[in-house]
Amino acid sequence: MVESYSEEPLTSVGYNQNVKDIVQGALFPEAGLDNRVGHAGGAGGLVIVRDLDLFSYCESCLLPFQVKCHVGYVPSGQRVVGLSKLSRVCDVFAKRLQDPQRLADEISSALHLAIRPAGVAVILECQHIHFPALESMFLESRPEGWVKVLVSSGSGVFEDEDASIWSELLSLLKYRDLTADKIRRTNPVGHWCPSQASLSSKIPSIMGALDPSMVNAVTSILRSLGEDPFRSELMGTPARFVKWLMNFQNCDLELKLNGFASNNLESPTSNGQMKSSMQIHCELKIPFWSQCEHHLLPFHGVVHIGYFCGEGVSAIGKSLLQSIVHFYGFKLQVQERLTRQIAETVAPLVGGDIMVVAEASHTCMISRGIEKCGSSTATVAVLGRFSTDPGARALFLESLPNTNNF
Repeated sequence: MVESYSEEPLTSVGYNQNVKDIVQGALFPEAGLDNRVGHAGGAGGLVIVRDLDLFSYCESCLLPFQVKCHVGYVPSGQRVVGLSKLSRVCDVFAKRLQDPQRLADEISSALHLAIRPAGVAVILECQHIHFPALESMFLESRPEGWVKVLVSSGSGVFEDEDASIWSELLSLLKYRDLTADKIRRTNPVGHWCPSQASLSSKIPSIMGALDPSMVNAVTSILRSLGEDPFRSELMGTPARFVKWLMNFQNCDLELKLNGFASNNLESPTSNGQMKSSMQIHCELKIPFWSQCEHHLLPFHGVVHIGYFCGEGVSAIGKSLLQSIVHFYGFKLQVQERLTRQIAETVAPLVGGDIMVVAEASHTCMISRGIEKCGSSTATVAVLGRFSTDPGARALFLESLPNTNNF
């Protein structure tokens, strides 16, 4: 049977699948060592599946967060499970509204009930986007990056945090300097989601008051998933999600050019010919954040801008370019349009010759549909001389940093 492609990350996979249905047909007899000296296979050997890349959904803000999952279990009763099923079970609970500790606990508990092993251990490395606030969109500052936590959960022989089997598991996971109790102590105190602080603060005046109908709509969505919108962890979620969306409203913001007037620029051309003294000026790795208009999920990355600058002509201030990038980023967008809009806005300020490259990571690409973790997207816009001069384009591209780390 051919599996259909689904764009729905929550209801079809997360809430409607039964773990027993996944595991039941994949339990196999394995006797272990015949002479019972030591432990192996069905007689009690440790089995570990490492580095499962997952995405889950934060119950505080409804945004996806990245998960690297490690699962270990000790078989018993001559029962081992097909290894691919461990990943599928983890994915069922990841495709729900979660926080890291609950996700680890639910995976551990479900596997213990389904496989009936001597014990199960789950370790999760989680990363949550820390999105900048709207009021900082014109500030020259880098994004605040990611909030990271490391959590664990254990059942059976793994319930004792001081058991030697935890040391064996952690050694095989290359966590040789950690113990199970230290991992548990790294759990976040209170809420780990950045929205608890940044989106719970006073709404910027540019947003206006929250529309109650929008909050009610999000509440209805939560209820349709099978969630209880009134459980304590979800009480503030609809309002926080609406505040998030309000960052990207199509409001009539004035694009401030910081007093920079295009008539202060010396024309970079003379009689239709490029001046011999013209050189390419580059502004690299200008950070941006935006929101995919197709999936209402964030994407973020960097923008590189190149333009010709001759003698006696001052380069454009980086703060101005940062303001332009932020202005077009904080909207419902697609990356191709974002790149073109930046190029078209900056072009008149530099005489029309410009090349813009945007590199971004899309959470809609890696948390929905085909779920290609680690992928990134590059888009290019060229105007003026850059559109007709391959050498100029190649020279600018050679100046770009050789990295995908935004």
